[in-house]
Amino acid sequence: MSSRVSNYSERRTNGTSDNDANPRPRATGHNHNPRGSQPDPRTTRSPQSAFINPAHKRTASGNPRPASKSFEERRTERTTVTTKEKLMSRTRSAERRSKEAPAPEKWKPKEPVKSRQSDTKPREPKPEPPPATWDPVASLTPHTSAPLAIRVSIPPLASEAPLSLQPQPLHELSLEAQEAAIIEDLLFVFMGYEGQYIRYSFSYDPNEERDRLAGPEFKILPGLDPSLQDLTASMLKMATHYSALETFVDVQSREEFGAVNHALCAAIRKYLQDYLIMVAQLETQFLTNDTFTLHLLNVHTLPTSQMMFQLYSLAHEFLKRNALLDDESSEDSDPDDIENILENLKRGGDLVPGNMTGKKVCKGGVVIGLITMRLETMSGDPAARSLLISLLRDASRPYMAMLNEWLHHGEIRDPHSEFLVKEQKSIRRDRLEQDYTDDYWDRRYTIREHDIPPQLQGVKDKVLLAGKYLNVVRECGGVDVGEVAQDVPKSFDDPRFLDNVNNAYAHANESLMKLLLTTHALPTRLRSLKHYFFLDPSDYFTYFMELSASELRKPVKSVNIVKLQSLLDLVLRQPGSIVSMDPFKEDVHIEMNEVGLIKMLQRVVNITGIEQGEALQPLSNQPIENDKNAVGFTSLQLDYTVPFPVSLVISRKTVWRYQALFRYLLSLRYLESQLSTTWQTHNTGVVWCHKSSVRRIEIWKRRVWTLRARMVVFVQQLLYFCTLEVIEPNWQSLMSRLKAKDGSIDGSGKPDRTVDELMQDHVDFLDTCLKGCMLTNGKLIRIHSKLMQTCTVFAAHMNWLSRELEKSDPDLIGPIKPPNMTDKEWKRFQTVKSQKSHNDSGNSTLQDEEARLNHLFEIIKNWEKNFSRHLQILLDALNHYAATETVVLLSLCARLATANQGTEYAGLRPEEDAAA
Repeated sequence: MSSRVSNYSERRTNGTSDNDANPRPRATGHNHNPRGSQPDPRTTRSPQSAFINPAHKRTASGNPRPASKSFEERRTERTTVTTKEKLMSRTRSAERRSKEAPAPEKWKPKEPVKSRQSDTKPREPKPEPPPATWDPVASLTPHTSAPLAIRVSIPPLASEAPLSLQPQPLHELSLEAQEAAIIEDLLFVFMGYEGQYIRYSFSYDPNEERDRLAGPEFKILPGLDPSLQDLTASMLKMATHYSALETFVDVQSREEFGAVNHALCAAIRKYLQDYLIMVAQLETQFLTNDTFTLHLLNVHTLPTSQMMFQLYSLAHEFLKRNALLDDESSEDSDPDDIENILENLKRGGDLVPGNMTGKKVCKGGVVIGLITMRLETMSGDPAARSLLISLLRDASRPYMAMLNEWLHHGEIRDPHSEFLVKEQKSIRRDRLEQDYTDDYWDRRYTIREHDIPPQLQGVKDKVLLAGKYLNVVRECGGVDVGEVAQDVPKSFDDPRFLDNVNNAYAHANESLMKLLLTTHALPTRLRSLKHYFFLDPSDYFTYFMELSASELRKPVKSVNIVKLQSLLDLVLRQPGSIVSMDPFKEDVHIEMNEVGLIKMLQRVVNITGIEQGEALQPLSNQPIENDKNAVGFTSLQLDYTVPFPVSLVISRKTVWRYQALFRYLLSLRYLESQLSTTWQTHNTGVVWCHKSSVRRIEIWKRRVWTLRARMVVFVQQLLYFCTLEVIEPNWQSLMSRLKAKDGSIDGSGKPDRTVDELMQDHVDFLDTCLKGCMLTNGKLIRIHSKLMQTCTVFAAHMNWLSRELEKSDPDLIGPIKPPNMTDKEWKRFQTVKSQKSHNDSGNSTLQDEEARLNHLFEIIKNWEKNFSRHLQILLDALNHYAATETVVLLSLCARLATANQGTEYAGLRPEEDAAA
């Protein structure tokens, strides 16, 4: 102990130089002393020994020689180092190996090597250039995206130093000298440097980032006393953890790792700073406290060692998730990064930032989730729990800033794509006019399902909707972006955290609902849609059909849409109609859809699945088979334009549903008008009103009238069912939900509905109407199409049937007036007949009246068969679907059954057929 006390002045003197310099250059003095002063242990206490050797206790323990010549030799050696003649060490070593140079007499024969060195110094300064290769120089590495990363170049390994710089072997030192040397080495190793006796293991490569992230393994040179070996080895783990954490902080601070990782690294950097302060305090104890031993050093480092172990374990989890410790990533790259890569390329950046090519970066909510999971695992350790809570609080600050910005302003400031809400900047508001899949609302802002912090897992939908709602209000000028939200929680452990999310969600929902229902008059918009697309009331549209009948009878390609639009505007402004008071009548437009209604519905029904983002309607990238026989009546449809933000509720997807229902109702009304025209022909035409003397002709007329009446019943009952039993009840239900006040249902006063629920209610209303009108079932659509086609053909051929009936009735062929026809009817009939005579060649394929009449019976029989057969198939299908899917179809079955009453599957009862 006496020798250790004598050297504390040496420790104080050399304390700063030890910290600033590489430990290997300090080994120079050790290399010269041991061989010259080995025999006499620990007898010198000269104060000048502070200049002899930078190693404090090792000098006191192992090199106590008091000789003045030894002091002069050390002074000479320091002079040599100061003049930077470093090659003399290598020269001395080479000459010692060759043993050719004689020893000068002015030096002691006890140190022949040093005599030869001093002798050869002036003689051969340049003959051996290769030994000059050992010249370690510190340099600065290039900048990285981590602004605080260490840029000092990696020092060379101690194992690569020349033999002249190697320290005295441990087995040649006493136990006390070994302890002093190991303590000094540990102080440097704690800071990540190699010592003289504690060095990196051979498997560690400091130039490899993966090795630096895992931390260096240290080895102790042989010869250390076993009592010191175990204590030293137990403390080396802390040095490994510190070196690994230092590299981890440098790597995770790069730009591509995101703000949460940057905040985490800043928090870890504070702990590393405290760690270095502890090392400086230990060094002070080592230099000033005579009783400071290796055991005391171990005791002082135990709490810090536990802290460093927790930090290292947490960092190791991140590195494994980032695949920085493996050769290849276990997870695929995030497809969400495509948007960021495109944005980066637009700004002229690299394809993949940094050196993270092909790697999945653990950032944002994943980082918070890993810290939270680690906190749950270590909840039984108070020290680790306190440490992890502090890290979680610091790391979550930037995430909470993004969350509060999203909740209170509807904006995403997320340059590193780490927030749980992802923004697709390529989907813009100007695409709403062509958006048939609600891309803007459904895909503009979405949730990153794999990047959600556990604290937000239960309220993720509220977070998404709150920001989406505020974003809409902000785009309409309803949010002051410059206003800073006051008194908001800054961390997840704040007790007001969940209240902040719920209150922001309620405020955003209330703001957008007020904007839609009051400012933009959504209920009035919906009533306007009902007037135009559901023909309620239909007086204006009946007038429009009469005005435009001549134009709508033309083929679809010949229809003048501009003329139709002018006629519609004229009708809508007609005083006395309900629609004339509609404030939104300017938004209604005429369109022509060359694809028939049935084909359009079948194309949608036959779609079994679509990829995300693929448009449902129109399918412009697929060939469309237009209806060649389409006319204006069958192709007419309306369009409706709405401004933002009402276009979120009345989107192109919903407008398409309105158009499908409108075309279906229009087809029923048009068919009803055709059958009404047929009824007028039957009641005003002389051919049909005249009671023929031939009984078979009267039976045939009765069958035609019956079939026409059955078709009228079918169309009218279908139209009544769709309008009054499907559309109207669902419409009233939708309006009642719109008018319901907050808290009116359960008395809580909280919002009973959200904007998303309102939008979903609107879509559900339309889907229910489509399903109730049998427009979503492929089988029902096909049966309905055949029935409609049969009715249309029947109405279209009524003029031809009148001519054939005229030719078949013998009472109407001759010039003599039948006895059961009045003079007025006969005169009118002769007038019509004379007008047709020049167009009637009189040569028919069936000249015989009996054959002609038989042909008419065959035609009406086929029509009756087709209509009755398909109607029965429809009734069977309706009964099936009413029992399995839609109960409301039962009432339609009961109504349509009257149209098939008194008929068999073939159409006629056997006795009537036999009588005919």
